[in-house]
Amino acid sequence: MAINLSSVAAQLLTPDVIAQIASFLGMDRSTAQKAAGATIPAILASLADLVGTPAGASQLSKLLSQQQGPNPIDLLRNSGAQGLAQMGSSMLSGLFGGRTVDTMAQAIGKFAGTNDNGGKSLLSVVGPLVLGMLGQQQRDSGLDANGLASLLRSQKDQIMAAIPSGLADQLGAAGLIDKTVAGARSGMATAAGASERVASSASQAASAAGRAQWPYWLGALAIVLGLGWYALQRPTEPTVAQSPTVTRPAAGTVGLAPANLTVDGVNLANQIDSSMGTLRAALPTITDDASAQAALPKINDAIAQLDGITARAAKLSPEGRSALAKLIIAATPTINQMCDKVLSTPGAGTLAKPTIDNLRAKLDALTKV
Repeated sequence: MAINLSSVAAQLLTPDVIAQIASFLGMDRSTAQKAAGATIPAILASLADLVGTPAGASQLSKLLSQQQGPNPIDLLRNSGAQGLAQMGSSMLSGLFGGRTVDTMAQAIGKFAGTNDNGGKSLLSVVGPLVLGMLGQQQRDSGLDANGLASLLRSQKDQIMAAIPSGLADQLGAAGLIDKTVAGARSGMATAAGASERVASSASQAASAAGRAQWPYWLGALAIVLGLGWYALQRPTEPTVAQSPTVTRPAAGTVGLAPANLTVDGVNLANQIDSSMGTLRAALPTITDDASAQAALPKINDAIAQLDGITARAAKLSPEGRSALAKLIIAATPTINQMCDKVLSTPGAGTLAKPTIDNLRAKLDALTKV
């Protein structure tokens, strides 16, 4: 029997895990259970959209295959929900982009009855659990990027069915899932209510049958059947499907640094955040030789900052180096896409190539600290 990704991920929400999430978010356990359980298929649906392009599939597969250190459940036990959320924030921002994560957090926050910050915290804690489960499935099944994408796409219907209707409406309104799907779910709920009313009418008609002549009973039945036909055949209001969300430059930060990422009084996670912010601002401006000349000094400043991070990373504990590598791995795909665009620009690409090659070498080295 084929595996159900939503069900497998939901099994990670043990009472101990829910207790930590509830404490972290300041909510009761039943509310945390409901909210976390709904967040799982919401994340899976976004990942199924992400792998709709070869670049997205490769990005997710690379992130999962390069996961190092303790699995998310162990990290939750050892570092608590705060430590897991720090890792999750950087991972999800690297995959979807900061704006998409913020929009998803708002939808989840409304569904869970928390503010936007509560939705983002919930998303950041549940995200690593889902990604950890997917990584395990990828390794156990020996899947490459195409195989992983096929697995997610094949379960899109199951994943969408697992999203509660209230959250599906929020995600659909935000453009994060196909509005047609969200509308269909609402339509199904409406049809279900209509069916109950039809059934009630049928029961009343049947009760009256013993007291009335059969033509009146037949007329009532015809009305009931007509209402049922109308509910089932009623055309769905046309909507325009939203395009799958693709990775965009992250607008937010990569997350607050755990204490063990501070070396010589320098917070390395904040340094990474600063470097990536400089690169995300400078690389898109390169469109010709003149703009390349203006942007290259800023890119070199970011490279120099990465050199400083590399030098200090040697002083981190093994767990700290692993956490640092995860931050780089999560941020690298977006930077690589920008670099590829620059290299494909006539003239400017040739001028910027040595700097970009140097940048990529620095990032690659940091993933192996």
